[in-house]
Amino acid sequence: MASRNRSDVSGLQAQTALSRVLLEKVRQDNHPSFTQMNILEQTLPRSLYREYLTILLQKVIDEQWPSTSMLRRIQRFSAQM
Repeated sequence: MASRNRSDVSGLQAQTALSRVLLEKVRQDNHPSFTQMNILEQTLPRSLYREYLTILLQKVIDEQWPSTSMLRRIQRFSAQM
């Protein structure tokens, strides 16, 4: 079986891989980087929209006083779905 090289990876596969890495970072961080979330939202394939929204909603649920910027982000992102 031939090994995969860089030319075997499509742009969509690379974007999905980056999105999965950033999804995990956002999931694990108590206060995720807004820069990372912006990058994630620019590269996130539609198939991962629900997972991302679930992660963001969980962040809000877990906070006694969720940040207004996080609530607005959820509002903006959910309007795209």
